[in-house]
Amino acid sequence: MDDAFRALADPSRRRLLDRLNDRNGQTLRELCDGLATSRQAVSKHLAVLEAAHLVTSIRRGREKVHYLNAAPINAIADRWLSRYDRERAAALADLSTALERQSMESPAFVYTTCVRTTPQRLWAALTEPAFTRRYWGGVALASDWQVGSPVLWQDTPDGEPRDLGQRVLVAEPYRRLSYSWHGFQPEHAEHFGWSPEQLAARLGERRSKVTFEIEPHGDAAVRLTVVHDDFSPDSEMHRAISGQLDGSGGWPELLASLKTLLETGETIPA
Repeated sequence: MDDAFRALADPSRRRLLDRLNDRNGQTLRELCDGLATSRQAVSKHLAVLEAAHLVTSIRRGREKVHYLNAAPINAIADRWLSRYDRERAAALADLSTALERQSMESPAFVYTTCVRTTPQRLWAALTEPAFTRRYWGGVALASDWQVGSPVLWQDTPDGEPRDLGQRVLVAEPYRRLSYSWHGFQPEHAEHFGWSPEQLAARLGERRSKVTFEIEPHGDAAVRLTVVHDDFSPDSEMHRAISGQLDGSGGWPELLASLKTLLETGETIPA
């Protein structure tokens, strides 16, 4: 948290975060474009932001793509939201919302967290039904995790696994997992209070995809980066998975529960 505050104190670094907030997922060349700052200076600022976990970088071929990471801002907000009344913490909540908001032309959600576990155990938590049921609100994800295979949802222990159209895109054990994401279902309309017309409009959104990047972090931890992208412009699904809809904790809540489960053996109460 101290690193985050120090990183945010510099106006040049805040400007870089603003640029990523306007369009998430940019290379160093794109971030330098139009700035009166040298490439070397921008690289140094990005290094500070990465050290504070405010920016996450993922290598794509020969280039690194930089994403805004809202996790530290969420941690800052949660620390005081739990202690003071909502009005006194409104400034922190507004900061969290501002840094999580993505350009509606190409929305993407990126979240990086460090977990005290091993790559093998984290992979099991992402792929084994007994694990996912514990932190995914009772839902078991079932698949053989081969490229092209379906990812089935089982809502209850005795329920029939449902094929919601999700397919495995990448499966590199202990390193990288990616699959296409489901569209909205009738139960979402009931949960969020949507009219039939509103649900019909949301059913027209294209399928997005979620990717989990797993990297060793020190001697006893793993760095997990979740990238959820390929949304339609102005996507309601993007707002749902980001936790921006009332009644939806989204990935931040789910990943916090996953981290707690792996580190303590217990999940965060729903």
